[in-house]
Amino acid sequence: MVGWEVPIGAAIAFAGGAIGTGWAQSRIGAAGAGAIAERPETSGSIIILEAIPETLVILGFVVAAMILLMTG
Repeated sequence: MVGWEVPIGAAIAFAGGAIGTGWAQSRIGAAGAGAIAERPETSGSIIILEAIPETLVILGFVVAAMILLMTG
């Protein structure tokens, strides 16, 4: 039987990645809006830079799933 520690650990793994991604995207979005206002041709690069932190959420989800599945 799984104790309460395992789901809490999985939640922390996922929440940490989600919070980090939100913080990074807020900074990138603000800077990107200013960059696109000055140079509209940079919009493609800004979209890519905005999407890169999403991998952190995916990684957090994978780690959380592994924690839950391996203790199972």
